[in-house]
Amino acid sequence: PTTCSATPRSVNSTTSSALTPLVAALVAADSAVQVSTSTTFSRNSAIFSVVVLALAAESSDYSIWELFAALVVSLLATIVLLPFAENIRAYYESLNWASPEWYLPAIYTFTSFSLILLFFGLFNLFEPLDRLVIPRAFRTKAVSERALRTFCEQGVYATRERTGILIYVSFLEKQARVLADEGIAKKIGPDLWGLIVNGLVEEIGRKNAEAAFCEAVEKCGDLLAQYFPAREDDNPDELDDGVVILDR
Repeated sequence: PTTCSATPRSVNSTTSSALTPLVAALVAADSAVQVSTSTTFSRNSAIFSVVVLALAAESSDYSIWELFAALVVSLLATIVLLPFAENIRAYYESLNWASPEWYLPAIYTFTSFSLILLFFGLFNLFEPLDRLVIPRAFRTKAVSERALRTFCEQGVYATRERTGILIYVSFLEKQARVLADEGIAKKIGPDLWGLIVNGLVEEIGRKNAEAAFCEAVEKCGDLLAQYFPAREDDNPDELDDGVVILDR
């Protein structure tokens, strides 16, 4: 397939959780697909394809980056605390009759592990922190790979004239992709797909999710109708209509 992607832009979420905007987007996308199916595809009834719309909370499990960031924060905090070892020892001895030799290393070890757990949890819970610790290049690569895998898993390639189109949106990374099979990609250049993706991302950024999805699906339908004109006696609907919600 031909892959076209917009320059990553900011897409505002109403909460810090990736699940809530995903559910809201599902409602908007489902509405958009219903509207588009009853207008665009009925108007262009011989399109040998359907536009598959896929939504994901995130495109990859970024736990390794979250854990790495938590380890770095814990290490830095431990280094900061090292000069205060004598102060910690004196304070502890003022509270106890006897001070075993192992208590100071134990305090530092406990503090380090506690910080690792704390920041690992924070990076998982809050999207801005998650995006801060995950390299942009890795996020972009993850979105592209997940979109390609979805293209294959949903059978978008399995149309008779190879005109399947996937619109893929990933909310944690705030990025979108359009993948077009070779039949339609040969006739339409990357710039047009890029315009569709840019419009989709911009409208989601304005919190107009339903309008964004509806417009993207309709534009794809118009392109398909232009290059694959109607055949009254042969109009298979080769792929399932609807919105796909993806797990990791």
